[in-house]
Amino acid sequence: MRHRISELFAGAGLFLRGFGTWAKSPGLMAMGAVPALIVGTLMLALVIILSFQVGGWAAALTPFANGWDPVWADLLRVALSLGLLVGVIVLCVLTFAAVTLAVGDPFYERISRSVDQRLGGDHEAPELGFWGSVRKGLRDAVVLIGMAIGTGLVVFVVGLIPLVGTALGLTLGAILGGRALARELTGYAGDARGLSLADRRVLLRTRSWRTMGFGIVAYLLLLIPGVAVIATPVAIVGATLLVRDLRGEPTTAPTAAPTSAPPAAPPAAPGTP
Repeated sequence: MRHRISELFAGAGLFLRGFGTWAKSPGLMAMGAVPALIVGTLMLALVIILSFQVGGWAAALTPFANGWDPVWADLLRVALSLGLLVGVIVLCVLTFAAVTLAVGDPFYERISRSVDQRLGGDHEAPELGFWGSVRKGLRDAVVLIGMAIGTGLVVFVVGLIPLVGTALGLTLGAILGGRALARELTGYAGDARGLSLADRRVLLRTRSWRTMGFGIVAYLLLLIPGVAVIATPVAIVGATLLVRDLRGEPTTAPTAAPTSAPPAAPPAAPGTP
């Protein structure tokens, strides 16, 4: 258990180290925050609108409860409303990541590459051509959004459990959502190394608790409006560090070798002026 906890903290630490890049490359990180700001604003508006609709959806889904005692009918519909809301939030967080990465693709690729250049071992994704890139991007987006929908549905069903459903749904959302985010965010570093989505899944499973620690922190920070804007480019840095760490590549910049001092002059011979 202690090993698993240390792995969780190690994964979280890889994500949090990405915040230091704001000091090293503020211009590049700011460019990465712009797509997150645009998509995040739209997603937040969508969540606010949907939050006012879940009560009506819950009532429409439970016509059989109209003849129940009002207390039990209300409890059922409140639980269903909370389950729907948690599922919507999970779906929006994961979809936010997928859409933001698609919109800001050039910026995030540059951020990931800058990390590799700084740490040594510059990797560059193989050239696929325009249509090859479009097909790959669409294929990955469909797979990732499909995973987001599946995760949202699972969280929604768990959220229906009486009394503890909401807490379980939020916890499960962080775990499953964190895993899905780890797969999404490592795409740039993985592409640069010629790794497919299936290859990334295998790589992330080699240290599953470390991957989970990274993903849970990413999920929780991307869940907070405003913070998500700053944290999105940070997540790309952290994901690149995660890939490097799992592949045994250095995650700290090489230190410059100390300049050797010139050899001391030999002592003068006796009687030399």
